[in-house]
Amino acid sequence: MKIRTARLEEIPEIMKIYDTARRFMQEHENPTQWKAGYPSRELVERDCKQGWLYVCEEQETLAGVFMFCTEPDATYQKIYEGKWIQEGAYGTMHRMASSGQIKGVASFCLDWCFKQCGNVRGDTHEDNYVMQRVFEKNGFQRCGIIHVEDGTPRIAYQRIK
Repeated sequence: MKIRTARLEEIPEIMKIYDTARRFMQEHENPTQWKAGYPSRELVERDCKQGWLYVCEEQETLAGVFMFCTEPDATYQKIYEGKWIQEGAYGTMHRMASSGQIKGVASFCLDWCFKQCGNVRGDTHEDNYVMQRVFEKNGFQRCGIIHVEDGTPRIAYQRIK
């Protein structure tokens, strides 16, 4: 597998991967995290234009997609019921989704993110047990609770060197 920046012409295929992920979440006790078509095509296109959208490829087939950037995330400024392991510069991973065709995509993507900066934060819905296990399996520690833009809580994770 390899990671590279996504291209605008790949957005239709990327949106299919997000559709697959939404169905997977609904079938695995997480029916509300990505409701109403989240992430929107507009958000995905914005991430792509900013150079923050990445794809995971296996033999030229898109196996996964995620957003990664090293700019501060506004939703991570306040953390409740805990604290970040380390302050300072960090990378943020959001909107990870797999096509469901290849095993290990999420772990591969998280490892790639960690290699970029050695201090990575992410978050997930309390009902997303699959992603919670993925974070924890890959050395991320639960740090507390953050609130995303719509005010709903998420479990915050961080991994440092």
